[in-house]
This record gives sequence, C-alpha cells and structure tokens, in this order.
Amino acid sequence: MKKNMGTADRIIRVIIAALVAYLYYAGIISGTVGLILLILGGVFVLTSLISFCPLYAPFGMSTCAIKEKS
Repeated sequence: MKKNMGTADRIIRVIIAALVAYLYYAGIISGTVGLILLILGGVFVLTSLISFCPLYAPFGMSTCAIKEKS
C-alpha cells in the first residue's frame, strides 16, 4: 500500500474522531446516528495510523507532500 495521506489530513481526521467520541460519550449525539458517527471516527483513526485512505485510491488522490529526487 502506497501512502496517500499527508500529515495535515491525518491530524484533521484524528481531531474529528476525538470530537465525535466526546460528543457520543457526553450524550450529545446518540442512537443510530451516534453509533454510525462513532464507527466513522474509528475508521478515521485507523486510516490515519496507516496513512492510507481507500477512498482516495480509485480517484488517484493524494494529500502527501511530493518528494523530488535529487
């Protein structure tokens, strides 16, 4: 798997996941919507840890910085 997520993208995803987790455990979001958002937050953390987003691959997207060879 080639990495396709940059640092900023990874940080933003972790922040969103933490916010969703806080809102869920504080009882602000609940029910089916809360569970779906909690699962999505887990996916955000997982993709951030491995630096690969499967949804970026089919579209050829990448938020990684381009490294030029010298």
